[in-house]
Amino acid sequence: MSKLIRFLFKILLWFIGLSLFFVVFFKFVPVPFTPLMVIRAIENKTAGKEVFFSHDWEPIENISMNLQKAVIASEDGTFLKHNGFDFVAMQKAYKSNERGRRIKGGSTISQQTAKNVFLWQGRSYLRKGLEAYFTLLIEIIWGKERIMEVYLNSIEMGNGVYGAQAATEHWYRKDASSLTLIQAAGIAAILPNPRKYSATSSSTYINRRKAKIVRVMRQVGKIEYPK
Repeated sequence: MSKLIRFLFKILLWFIGLSLFFVVFFKFVPVPFTPLMVIRAIENKTAGKEVFFSHDWEPIENISMNLQKAVIASEDGTFLKHNGFDFVAMQKAYKSNERGRRIKGGSTISQQTAKNVFLWQGRSYLRKGLEAYFTLLIEIIWGKERIMEVYLNSIEMGNGVYGAQAATEHWYRKDASSLTLIQAAGIAAILPNPRKYSATSSSTYINRRKAKIVRVMRQVGKIEYPK
């Protein structure tokens, strides 16, 4: 039993050390790929589909402020205020799911970033626990601006399309720095399921989401990241 405890303790120390190393490393270095990118590639390969992969890293200075406002408006209205977790949104999501409505996660941009960069998809308690751990680390070590930068460069924004630059080229044939208000809202509107929905020639549902996001964006005001 004592040997087992020592063994588990060593594993824990290695995990903490490696996780801290990679969080600090990715504070300064662009994230080349995420677990989801690998999983999607494997899924397409095993299904006999074309393995399409588009991902171009851009500094946050080169990403339109409209898109930054759009994801805050659609995904996490309190992003600049919370410390990684929006407990009010989580409580609302819990009550909604308890009533048997469409499942909502209540995850913040920080939580989504932690999950996308360091973890796998799923709803297990283990993954949620690790997500909370990495969320705390990136909030402390990265800060809000870096979290937003990694988020906008890593999330899935179409079928095989990852990050703001690739998404802007895919949907609008232009550069991420020049997204208009409506175009940014179009990308943000499809984030719940970017492989199902389209940012252009959109369905009625997505058009309604776009209009709502635009209204909220106008209320977001100037984004000032804490230093």
